[in-house]
Amino acid sequence: MATAAAAVIDTDVVVIGAGPAGLYAAFQLGLQELDTHVVDSLPHAGGQCAELYPDKPIYDVPGLPAVSGRELTQRLLQQLRPLAVPLHLGQVVAHLQADGVDAPSAPGRWRLRTAGELQFAARAVVIAAGVGAFLPRRLAVPGLQAWEGTQVHYDDPPPQSWLDRHVVVTGGGEAAVRLALRLAEAGAARVTLLHRTDRFAIEAALDEQLQSAIGAGWIRLCLGQPIGALAGEDGSLQALEIATERDERLSLPLDLLLPRLGLHPRLGPIADWGLALERKHLLVDPLTLQTSHSGIHAIGDVVHYPGKRKLIVCAFHEATLAAFAIAERLRGGPVPLEYTTTSPRLLALLRGAG
Repeated sequence: MATAAAAVIDTDVVVIGAGPAGLYAAFQLGLQELDTHVVDSLPHAGGQCAELYPDKPIYDVPGLPAVSGRELTQRLLQQLRPLAVPLHLGQVVAHLQADGVDAPSAPGRWRLRTAGELQFAARAVVIAAGVGAFLPRRLAVPGLQAWEGTQVHYDDPPPQSWLDRHVVVTGGGEAAVRLALRLAEAGAARVTLLHRTDRFAIEAALDEQLQSAIGAGWIRLCLGQPIGALAGEDGSLQALEIATERDERLSLPLDLLLPRLGLHPRLGPIADWGLALERKHLLVDPLTLQTSHSGIHAIGDVVHYPGKRKLIVCAFHEATLAAFAIAERLRGGPVPLEYTTTSPRLLALLRGAG
């Protein structure tokens, strides 16, 4: 994670979003030999495809009769690899503003800063945020936010902070179960998996691992719903108050609390960047995919224009138009159309790292 004193990354383009639209935009920008960085709030590439339906078949990607979200992501990353585009994952872009100009209609550069204090100075920006940033669902316990970042962590806690500690993981999905298993193997003194029932939304093989760990005493299962947070005399979080199915109340002591309740998409900081919106979608010029601010383009599910269709193939087309528009703007003139089948320049780019 970058610190506040970290150097600003100077680049031609920052792509916000590492889903299919963002990855393909980075590929097209790379073909234009524009220095490009990709930033995404998720800890992995793939966006909505990888997060919401990684194993479900997608039937309308040209040339691929059926492809899962995970496989499509892998293919796009493989396609992008020769261009050596850096991916900054697990980073929410929190701030975007014009750098050194008064009017956002004609900025020279844009300044971007993530919640993790990563900073960029870019000549252009492509917003490929899909349905928005995927953010962790918060545990609805009054007052719990007071311990976020110290004892309550919605992302991975600092390395080895769980050693010899009692860690409570909440959730009933794959992320919660895998985290509990990992902590039990990594040296936590005690791991409790808290869920409202003993049924988990996980594959059979993973459920077998969980039941084995519970049987061996590596993981304790606590059934119930957290309804309160109990503080100690020193102000630290000491326990959760749990309501059971039988309407009983019990206290669950803990040192660390790691909620893993899934993710939900939100437009998030994008709504505060002064860009023209219509029903939570960015308005763009369909010829260039430029937003209401010069130098900021948007593609994919986050945009609206007359005739817009929310299809992956349409996002790929938008990514191509945006990349050409950015290249022409930054170079001050038309960009010739070249083909990867015949262009020596493009072939050298794509084969150079092979």
